[in-house]
Amino acid sequence: MLSLPARCLLRPPRRPLPAPSRRGSSGPGRRWLLSTPIFYVNGPPHIGHLYSALLADALHRHRGLLGPGPGRLATGTDEHGLKIQQAAAAAGTSPSELCVHVSGLFRDLFSRAAVSFTDFIRTTEPRHRRAVQCFWAALQGRGLLYKDFYEGWYCTPDECFLTQGQITERPDAQGRPCKVSLESGHQVHWTKEENYMFKLSEFQEPLRKWLQGNRHVISPEPFYQVVLRWLEEDLPDLSVSRERSRLQWGIPVPGDSTQTIYVWVDALVNYLTVAGYPDAHHAWWPAAHHVVGKDILKFHAIYWPALLMAVGLDPPEQIYVHSHWTVHGQKMSKSLGNVVDPVACFKQYTVDGFRYFLLRQGVPERDCDYYEEKVIKLVNSELADALGGLLNRCTAPSINPSGIYPHFSESCFRKGSDHMDVEASGRALAEDYELVASVDCLPLQVTDYFEHFQIYKALESVVACVRQTNGFFQRHAPWKLCRDNPAEKCWLDTVLHVTLECLRIYGILLQPVIPATADKLLSRLGIKPEERAFTDLTFLPRYHGKPCPFEGRRLGPDTGALFPRLETPRRRQLEIKGLRP
Repeated sequence: MLSLPARCLLRPPRRPLPAPSRRGSSGPGRRWLLSTPIFYVNGPPHIGHLYSALLADALHRHRGLLGPGPGRLATGTDEHGLKIQQAAAAAGTSPSELCVHVSGLFRDLFSRAAVSFTDFIRTTEPRHRRAVQCFWAALQGRGLLYKDFYEGWYCTPDECFLTQGQITERPDAQGRPCKVSLESGHQVHWTKEENYMFKLSEFQEPLRKWLQGNRHVISPEPFYQVVLRWLEEDLPDLSVSRERSRLQWGIPVPGDSTQTIYVWVDALVNYLTVAGYPDAHHAWWPAAHHVVGKDILKFHAIYWPALLMAVGLDPPEQIYVHSHWTVHGQKMSKSLGNVVDPVACFKQYTVDGFRYFLLRQGVPERDCDYYEEKVIKLVNSELADALGGLLNRCTAPSINPSGIYPHFSESCFRKGSDHMDVEASGRALAEDYELVASVDCLPLQVTDYFEHFQIYKALESVVACVRQTNGFFQRHAPWKLCRDNPAEKCWLDTVLHVTLECLRIYGILLQPVIPATADKLLSRLGIKPEERAFTDLTFLPRYHGKPCPFEGRRLGPDTGALFPRLETPRRRQLEIKGLRP
């Protein structure tokens, strides 16, 4: 990963952002196959699904801005399993019709949310069926499958078997005692059937060695430690098929019409399907980076790497893990009626507004809480006021009547290593040099946070600099300076130049998170599409004695407020009633 210097100096070396060096990094020039989980189609998408997709999208967009190199982002839907079979029956439709409908909802949501996916995989596609059958044949050919009677607790909503230690007893809706999963709370039932078993127990030591030799393969760190603890316990062999009489909606076991391939084996192979397995995957595998929720960590950090090792393939390079979203402190649940519809949120907060909220407030290590007032307060404060207000003030015709990127005066903002000396000979203050140092360090800092899967911290650092820039602008009050006075005009232009340069840096850095708003900001500054990569992040070149390509350039057209202020629920209700708030 990138490492930050002990402190940001006023004059750091002027160099391009370095490529991360550790295994699993996303540096420019490397292949990069990023994936979300594929989402189960037993119900419409909610904000938890959207959060997974936005994390992956932000990583994908950020990586694309670092420089050239093939990159792909895959998402899609998981369409097999007993849960789908039962949901379709309950809805009075066929499994295939249910899958087409709900998969379409996911695809439409991600398109509307500006998720930049390059592949949308459905597990009912012929290409995936072939990949799963070939993968099964590879497991069988290596002698790692055997048939045996299996009995244990099975959770249909979670599509997994559970040990005695993973269940508890709770009253059901009628008050009767029933067994449920400790983790999900879903009901389980005792199942006994003849299945194919995968020799997972043979991979306990290889998995441990793999993890111990790759400390950063699972991020954040707490989830890495969770997986290590799991591997301290016995790893029993894994049931990898279901009786066809119980489960018809799935891929049949090759050569055995009595069995259906276990939905999780089927689903995990999707990552290979999008890589081109079984014929063309070597160009992309194992350059795989999975974004997953903590509830499916075991499947991705134990079962999936073991299955890959079993067929002679390397495990994925990186597994990024995130926690869940609650609503007013409660878990989202259909029974509670508190499942949040992302499309409704787009209408209320705008697409970029809701993208920003989820990525700014979402902390992968812990569950995060959603409520309407929280979104409005954050988005208004940081996008509408701090960022949008700053752009509006420094491009206003009353302050910048010529509508250009003004010139920077080296005599007003002198370069030097001692703030006291340069402050005495120019007009810039010590706080202004601190701003320059902060923004100079910002691209490296943001990239480091992205590499550590801490997008929320990257946004915190950008917001801190935006607030510093507002302080700079307010401190020097350019609206009070007289353009008819040559000395004051020189300083006024310099203040505007520094402010616009700060905004340019923020606009480039915010592209992975709020792409439409960042485009609007950069277009207002007159920054061309080909000038928005991370190679264009040299900040304030005139301060460093180099030419600025934007100096004297006409600003782009004024298309109105950068981001509209969102209305509070009370204000909206009063306006509906025709009253003034």
